[in-house]
Amino acid sequence: GMDMSGMDMSGMDMSAMATEPPAWGGANWALMIAMWWVMMIAMMSPSAAPTILLYARVHRHALAQGQIQDKLAPTGVFMAGYLLVWLGFSVAATALHWLLEGEAFVSATMMSSQSRWLSAVVLIGAGLYQLSRFKNACLSHCRAPTAFLARHWRPHAVGALRLGALHGAFCVGCCWMLMALLFVGGIMNLVWIAALAILVLVEKLFPAGPWVGRAAGIALIAWGGATLLV
Repeated sequence: GMDMSGMDMSGMDMSAMATEPPAWGGANWALMIAMWWVMMIAMMSPSAAPTILLYARVHRHALAQGQIQDKLAPTGVFMAGYLLVWLGFSVAATALHWLLEGEAFVSATMMSSQSRWLSAVVLIGAGLYQLSRFKNACLSHCRAPTAFLARHWRPHAVGALRLGALHGAFCVGCCWMLMALLFVGGIMNLVWIAALAILVLVEKLFPAGPWVGRAAGIALIAWGGATLLV
């Protein structure tokens, strides 16, 4: 009888542990934040390159013209502002990852959704966001780097940092729901990562980008609906 009681208690402990968020230590958090951040940098850098290169060209031109150097911070300062915003996003994504893994919505090993309801909500949510006015407003800033720099220009290093952060904020506003799709396809799925990176690149840099983004939105909504029916 005592043995059975002990086994019952053990079973209760196991079931309780299954519903609690995973016990990540500080090293786990740091590793996951770093993983998300590196992934975001790899996925977003190609589409951010035109704005960064344009800033660098303006910087070189100012130096060649003999303008006061401290009015135009190095390109690295602009990039730092951009990357810091994505670091903030990575912290938030890691916290969400921790919660979803704790509720067993996301697999701890494959790092992908194991709940059709989660998959459907993210797919449909991402699809609807692709068609939203806010998404389109953020995308328009990302697609027009010359107008963005001309409108929001600020001198000195602090201004460059803020300018980079603003560009990063528009970029996050444009892509955050697409990045949430990583929970569906798998955070470690290189094919899925590449597909999302290509979609972001096409949206921002190609003439038909906005139309491709809307078509992707409709496809995502249909995919999410089909996920619920299967």
